[in-house]
Formats: sequence, C-alpha cells, structure tokens
Amino acid sequence: MKVEVRKPSQEELEKLGVKKWPIWEKEESTFDWYYDSKENCYFLEGEVEVDLPSGECVKVQKGDFASFPKGLSCTWHIKKKVRKHYNFE
Repeated sequence: MKVEVRKPSQEELEKLGVKKWPIWEKEESTFDWYYDSKENCYFLEGEVEVDLPSGECVKVQKGDFASFPKGLSCTWHIKKKVRKHYNFE
C-alpha cells in the first residue's frame, strides 16, 4: 500500500476545501494505527515518520498533503507536535 505525500498549491487546498476540514492535534508519541477508510490530510505543523508494513518509512511535515489508503496498518512516530486538517472518505 502506498502513502502519497506532496506539496499542494494554495489553489488546490482551496479547491478541496481543506480549511473547512476538522483539525487533529497530537503531541510527540508513538502509536499503531489502522485506516478503515482513506484519509487525506494537510499538515499545518509538526513532523511524523510513518513505518509501513513494507519496511518503508514515510516522512510527513508542515506543508505536506498526505493520503493514507484504506486498509493500511502502520506505526506513527510523532517527532514534533502535529496539527493537521483531515478528511476521511
């Protein structure tokens, strides 16, 4: 399963309505997570390393737009406090 991480344009964020999405915040921590639906999120602050079952580590930080696929099991390592807009499909 692939996690997509990219730097979106302001125009794209406005088109998606990201500012209207709820905000999630979490302090530095490590935890396992399972996605029972696809999540799109935009990181307002923070830094995370996400360990995938393939052994790959995906880094996400302030200014990144990330998409996590339905059915993904992973481990989050929050290195710097996270604040993100999120939307489950």
